[in-house]
Formats: sequence, structure tokens, C-alpha cells
Amino acid sequence: MIPLGGLGEFGMNCLALRWQDDIIVIDAGLMFPEEELLGVDIVVPDISYLIENRSKVRAIILTHGHEDHIGGLPWILSELNVPVYGTEFTLALVEGKLDEHRLLDNAELIEMLAGRRFTLGPFSILPIRVTHSLVDCVALAIHTPVGVVLHTGDFKIDLSSPDGKPFDLQAFADLGKQGVLALLQDSTNVDRPGYTPGEKAVIPRLDEIFGSTKKKLFFSCFSSSIHRIRIAMELAHKHGRKVAVIGRSLDNSTEIAQDLGYLEIPQGLLINPSQLRDFAPDKLCILISGTQGEPMSALSRAAVANHKHAKIEAGDTVLMSSRIIPGNEKPIYRVIDHLERRDAHVIHDDGTSGLIHVSGHGSQEELRLMINLVRPKFFIPIHGDYRHLKRHAELAAATGIPDKVMLLEDGDILELDKSEARKNGKVTTGRVCIDNGSTADVVEDLVIRDRKHLSEDGIFIPLIAINKRTGAVEGLPEITTRGFAVEDADLLRNARDIVVRTLENSSAEEKRDYGVIKEKIRNDLKRFIQKSANRRPLIMPVILEI
Repeated sequence: MIPLGGLGEFGMNCLALRWQDDIIVIDAGLMFPEEELLGVDIVVPDISYLIENRSKVRAIILTHGHEDHIGGLPWILSELNVPVYGTEFTLALVEGKLDEHRLLDNAELIEMLAGRRFTLGPFSILPIRVTHSLVDCVALAIHTPVGVVLHTGDFKIDLSSPDGKPFDLQAFADLGKQGVLALLQDSTNVDRPGYTPGEKAVIPRLDEIFGSTKKKLFFSCFSSSIHRIRIAMELAHKHGRKVAVIGRSLDNSTEIAQDLGYLEIPQGLLINPSQLRDFAPDKLCILISGTQGEPMSALSRAAVANHKHAKIEAGDTVLMSSRIIPGNEKPIYRVIDHLERRDAHVIHDDGTSGLIHVSGHGSQEELRLMINLVRPKFFIPIHGDYRHLKRHAELAAATGIPDKVMLLEDGDILELDKSEARKNGKVTTGRVCIDNGSTADVVEDLVIRDRKHLSEDGIFIPLIAINKRTGAVEGLPEITTRGFAVEDADLLRNARDIVVRTLENSSAEEKRDYGVIKEKIRNDLKRFIQKSANRRPLIMPVILEI
């Protein structure tokens, strides 16, 4: 057993299981970069080990469709074209992703069903239905020549799932009776005592909000939270509100969920965003993406009155039904500030708003329950920073059930037989940084990438002076370039005009939000320079406060 990602960090989940000359891979995730990885779009695991053993890799098996489990697939499949197994909804998400990277035609996607076993070489794999914040998720019971390896995937124990497909406790109890060699269990919520509430636990408080809202209700949640979208639509229908969906990711996942029968939308409930002005405010619910304060998301743009359809006005309610992902606090609170300036009523998960969001991961009691049900010989915590893995290992050891608890990190080789588990060496692992979301643009080394970028296309620095008090632009923007040969004098003049136009089309509120305004200037200049000069300089807008 060789973890290639996801042990020692959140995201990038990827694990290889090998018996002699056969390897199967569980999950192929990505991780979003930290702030210091400038210009990098995504981070995926280093799969050197799989490439070195490409003839032995039989397949990639996916537990569910979140980005930290499927997002690295385009990169991995471009290097290693092997069959991919997943449930129906997971494969629907994968198809869209591979199509975007022009890899779909050559990909072999095979649907697996919970409860139906299939065989790959010496491995016999039984997918087991689990519940999570996404639909169609499974754990994997992998029968190997030395015993059963059980990989939980991401899970919580929800026996009343909104889609009518509850957590399959019986299947885990049956495995426990047969005997499990090793349990690999999700560590995400190991710090949380008790049980994680089921998805339906949010209904009473959300129902109350839908009932008491006098004007428009903007409902924001993760685009993958199909259960939450379903609950929002049911409540909108109950309270006589029409629903408009705004945001590409939400639109996409709602469409897939509808096609596959996970969302049954009553006739006439959905309206086009362009029809919003045709209805009274108290008859509208707008599902909107951007719950993490992403600069160009629909909610961020609506918060500064820069969205074509989503107009947030005084007295409207904005409900953010999601948790704050650590590291995203600043942009989220910035969006909330903008919304408060519009006199909108903002309800977010701050511990005082009642139960408007529940986690998709099991808390301590569920983790203990799983260990008690399965009674594994060996226990390996997965998915999390080192502190989570360590806490989880301590929790498992305290149950007194596993003979041995193994704390692994990325690259560790764990050898298992029927009676013993031992670490035996390491393989090469690490992070591969990918630029522009393209499988071709791998950032081998950040410094080299930056130097190369600057040497080829130079740097383009628009300097804008903004009055801190009024948000007004002082004088004309100036543009400084280095390493960017300007053959056409009109180019700089036109570039300055582009910056002026972007500023003119931005509200005073946007101009005071330097994150938003810099992103707008960067995007507009990038398009203009690429079109006019076929170049991609590093564009670094500088705002001078006056």
C-alpha cells in the first residue's frame, strides 16, 4: 500500500495498492494552491511511481466526485491511460472534466454499482454505499490474496439521507464478521466530538428562514451539495417561490443531478435568470455560486452590484449554507461586508444562525462506530494534515480493537500480509504544480517558471491611483513595462484606455475592493494583449492609495 497524496495534506487524495505485478489506484485528486504558489492553478500528486510501473497499473477507482478525489484525473490520464471506475454521478462529473481537456474520446469510463462486486486481476472490489455531502459516494472493500482492505472514502453515517439512499451499515457489519485485514478511514473531522448531524437536520432552520424572508432570498451553497440544493428547491416550492440558478458550477451540477434523477424539480419551479424581474421579490429564491468569496464568482459580483441578473437590494436575505474553508476567511468576510453595505440581511455559519450547514464527514463517535463494526486487524488513518492523522491514530488505538495502528505519510510503502504490517522504504512523491489548468503546463519549479515567463513575455505593470476616501481614480493610469518590447506605440495607449474603461465600468464599491479591481484589470488587459500582440506578459496591477 503506497499513499501518493492526501496523507499530510487536505486534497490530492491518491493511493496505490499493489499485489506482485498488479496495481490499482484509489482516487486521483487535486489540491488548490496556497497563496505563495503565484500563478499556479492546481496542484496534483507526483505519480512517478505509477509511470515507472505503468505496465502494472490496472485501473483507477473513484470513491466519489469531489475535486480532491477526481480533479487530478486529466493530468494522470494524459500520462497513463487506464480504465476509470466510478459510480454514475461521479462519472458524469468526470466526463465534463475530461471533455474540457479533450481526453474524453480516448478515456475508458466504467460504471460500478454499490453492492455489486467486480474483479481486477487479483483484486475483487465491492463498492459499499456511504453518505457524504455529495450523492452517489462509496467505500471500497478490496478483497486481496491476504485479506480485505477497506477504504472508507469520505463519509458520515446518515441513515435518513434526502435521496433515500442511506449509509449501508449492514454491509460494514457483514465485513466485520468476515474479518477485515486493514481499515483506511477518513480523518477530516477527527477533532469534532459526537456525531455529525444528517443532511435533513438543516431543514427546520432553513424552513424558518424561507418563511420569514420578506423579499428576495439568495441561497448559496457548494455546487456539489446536491442534497442541499434539493432541500432549497423543496422549501422554495413549499413557500411559493420560483427558483433561478446563477453560476456555471451550480448550473452544471444541477443539470447533471436532474438528468440522473437526483433532483426532481416540480413543473414551473425553475425560471431563467433573465425572468427575475418578472416576479415579485417575495416570490423568488436565487441559487447562487460563490460561497467561498471567490473574486469573480456570481455572489462576489452581485455583492458589488456587478452582475447582469443577480441584483441584491436592501431587505434581501443572503443565506450562505456552507462552512468557511480555513484560509478563505478574508475573501468571505469581504463579500459579507459588501452585502451589509447593500443593507442585505446576511445569514452565515457563525455559530449563532442555527443549523444552516452540516458537514459531510463523520465525527469522533462515527469513526469509533466504524472501527467497532469492522473490527480491523490493522488501522491506517487517511485524508488530512499530519495532526489529524495522529489524533485519529490515537482514537483508533484507544478502542483497543486494531492489533496495530500505522501512521503513514505520502510515499511510505506499507507491506501487509495476513499477520504483519510494516513500513518498508519510500517512493518518490510530491506536488506537481499545473498552470492554466492545462495538463501540458506543468510548473517544475516555481522560480524557473517565473524567470521563464518574465524572459519570454516580460512584465506589464499598470499603476492606478485611487482616492481611499471616495474611491475615485486620480489622474490617468500609468503603464510601466519591463522585458516587453513595444513595437507599436498605440499598444500602450490602447492598454491605458482599456484600464480606464475597466475603471469607468466599475462601481465605487468595487474600486475600494482592491482584490476585485485588480482581477478585473488583469483579465481585461490579458485578453487585450493576447489579441493585439499575441503575448502573455506577467500583469501586476498596482493600486496606489491617495
